[in-house]
Amino acid sequence: LILGVSGNFVEKNISLDNATIIELSCKLDKEYSHLKNLQVTWKQGSKTIGHINKTENSWSIQLKILDNSKLGSYSCTLKGKEEMGATFHLQGKSHLMNFFYLFLVPKIGGKEKPIVSYEGDTAVLICKCSGYTPIAWTWYMTNGSEQVAINDSLLADKYVISSISANVTHLKIINLAQEDGGVYWCEATFELGKSKGKLKLKVLSLMVPLKPFLAIVAEVVILVTIIFLYEVYSKKKEKHA
Repeated sequence: LILGVSGNFVEKNISLDNATIIELSCKLDKEYSHLKNLQVTWKQGSKTIGHINKTENSWSIQLKILDNSKLGSYSCTLKGKEEMGATFHLQGKSHLMNFFYLFLVPKIGGKEKPIVSYEGDTAVLICKCSGYTPIAWTWYMTNGSEQVAINDSLLADKYVISSISANVTHLKIINLAQEDGGVYWCEATFELGKSKGKLKLKVLSLMVPLKPFLAIVAEVVILVTIIFLYEVYSKKKEKHA
């Protein structure tokens, strides 16, 4: 809605979730319907585009948004004795994704905490997108400061990527080693953009769960040794007496 005041330019941000058909309208406020012979220009960025006139004081365009090329700024300019207008900023909406993590051994869940497993285990990382259906999924592993795409066809003995539905993707990591620990990313590709989810994996040595047991065994051995030495000392003392 545009006020008929010279130099009045309105801006509006519009977030889109999926491919759609959208209509943008510039309507002159009723109080200024007396303004006649207005020259109306619509532009996509700096490129002039055609428009449709639905009513006497309203000018519209219809857009079929199928990909990122149709996003950006669209503006209408009303020019007579005064000049006024509006700009619409179309942008793809960030897809908020719900991620659920599952391990075969052990079964540990949690969004904030790193996922922990042990050497030799098989792990399955799961990403799930609720509400929107991605066109494709891609898995990445972090190598230093870079994210390297995982190609399961080339590394079939290590990784298996599968899906139970278009909204869910699985990354299976076989025969875990300590170097498999780190940060993994799942990327969902939508018609209007991409979104990534972050998963942390920590691989522990098999000795880790044994450490508390070994510590207890060591304490018991030390205690038994002390008792044994005390008994030997006591017997020697009795013998001398």
